[in-house]
Amino acid sequence: MTYPCNLVTADWLAQHLNDPGVVVVDCRFALADPQQGQQQYAAGHIPGAYYLDLNQDLSSPVQAHGGRHPLPDPKTFGQKLSAIGVRSTPPTLVVAYDDSRFAFAARLWWLLRYLGHDQVAVLDGGWSGWVQGDYPTTTEGSTPRSGHFTPAPRLEWIVDVEAVCQRGQETVLIDSRSPERYRGEVEPIDPVAGSIPGAVNYFWQDVSDQKGQMKAPPELAQHWASLDGANEVIVYCGSGVTACVNLLAQTLAGQPMARLYPGGWSDWCSYQ
Repeated sequence: MTYPCNLVTADWLAQHLNDPGVVVVDCRFALADPQQGQQQYAAGHIPGAYYLDLNQDLSSPVQAHGGRHPLPDPKTFGQKLSAIGVRSTPPTLVVAYDDSRFAFAARLWWLLRYLGHDQVAVLDGGWSGWVQGDYPTTTEGSTPRSGHFTPAPRLEWIVDVEAVCQRGQETVLIDSRSPERYRGEVEPIDPVAGSIPGAVNYFWQDVSDQKGQMKAPPELAQHWASLDGANEVIVYCGSGVTACVNLLAQTLAGQPMARLYPGGWSDWCSYQ
């Protein structure tokens, strides 16, 4: 069966909840309260959905450098995906959702694609849109499923701090954080305020509306029009999480996949 990728509607997902080729993942999380996502999942989630935690599952332990959310170890992450029924062949469609305008679901979306699994989508409108649409919810835990995920990292999709320093003059470096953080006026998370010299600001929340719906492809194409013909594009945020929302939006706009600086500002400022 051919599945839609990158973005699915609540109506489509509701019709495929019992499809053995679809795995739903709840990615709700709160940076200020790391337990909140798990608590929200326990209080109610999409039937059959599994929970993956940003800190515990979608990241590896923090080191002196590398940022606040280093990419997970591919083998370890692959084992977690296998345990929830994700298969590389034939490829399972993974549908990720959150309640934060794609902030955490897009991280899983990008991670799977980075690891060679293109059959992945995010739920447009997220959890709130699902509930407001009166679709079914449950508090029951999900049964472990048998899968077999084989990671095949696309290492060319990521850059480190050295590559950012040595980038060419024609490279477009995108800071995905809020304008005030980009300008260094406030910094609620990292120890140093500011942005990487030469970066331009494209706030990750500007690609969706207040209801958590992604803007239409023509509007996204206009939003990213300045990237047309760019020799290279590198995207970063605070720690490689919300930058993935911009990468998702660029993909939906028909742009080629930009490269991600996973460490982001939290890695960059660790050297200052």
